[in-house]
Amino acid sequence: MFDQLTEIITNYVEVDKEDIKPESRFMEDLGFTSFDFMSMLGEIEDELDVEIVQEEAADIRTVQEAVDYLERLKA
Repeated sequence: MFDQLTEIITNYVEVDKEDIKPESRFMEDLGFTSFDFMSMLGEIEDELDVEIVQEEAADIRTVQEAVDYLERLKA
């Protein structure tokens, strides 16, 4: 799931896959805007065939938190 997510992240921000760590924060470390983040969530929904609850997504700050959330949705 982490590798799949890092692949999607690189579509939205100028960052190398190797530089994306589990503790990387979307806004502060990776340079996401709110619009980038919401656009990425839409792509994740399509790619992984999941439905992301916007209120829950608002609490996601790091890549690992996103991985954990998506793994729960897929379970």
